[in-house]
Amino acid sequence: MPTFIRAKKVPDLSAHFWIIKILSTAMGEALSDFLVHTINPVIAVLIGAAGLTIALIIQFRSKSYQPWKYWLTVSMVAIFGTMAADVLHIGLGVPYIVSTIFFGISLLAIFAVWHKTEKTLSIHSIYTIRREIFYWLTVMATFALGTATGDMTAYTLGLGFLASGMSFIVLFAIPSILYFVFKMNEVLMFWIAYILTRPLGASFADWLGVPRELGGLDLGRGWVSLVLIVMIVGMVLYVSLAKNDIKPNDLT
Repeated sequence: MPTFIRAKKVPDLSAHFWIIKILSTAMGEALSDFLVHTINPVIAVLIGAAGLTIALIIQFRSKSYQPWKYWLTVSMVAIFGTMAADVLHIGLGVPYIVSTIFFGISLLAIFAVWHKTEKTLSIHSIYTIRREIFYWLTVMATFALGTATGDMTAYTLGLGFLASGMSFIVLFAIPSILYFVFKMNEVLMFWIAYILTRPLGASFADWLGVPRELGGLDLGRGWVSLVLIVMIVGMVLYVSLAKNDIKPNDLT
């Protein structure tokens, strides 16, 4: 396997990046729940795993960043990451606080190995195969951690979905303020914000889709998923045509 690839494989940070990221986290939560409640949960998880595998193959075979390939992979991570976190709690009976700690430790371990190996955690440097592997392992861990954290605040702490979502909006804003106002470390602030997008989007997706007896608006997980998919496709199509999510010939 060659060490270097031709160009950076991830988009530059912009408002579009964060909007699509939050939409994808919400979609992953809604669609995962829709699938496991509509068909056999084991089959649903197998479908999610297969979809993620195919998306990763497409992404890794790409020679450069292409919006639809990148965001397809993120979306599949969102779906399967939700399933992975739910399997621990629903399938194995692991409390949300325990799964949150487990995924948090797993994420820290990935960060530690990544930094020790590459001396950087910056997404601006994803231009080797090895760094891309570390990047997607980190993304998968953040989705699982975010799912467990959102469920913990909604259920274990008793905040409910709406209050959890509002809380995560506030928390999500903090890294931006610390970076833009107080000039704190960009890489650290990015990954904190990235982790928080997961419970933020998932909380609002649950609030919109789950039955009223569970604290939601009961709009239907399937309909919420469909609307979010349409929104994601529209945003990805826009950045693909506008080409404003990556600098020309950006290799660093």
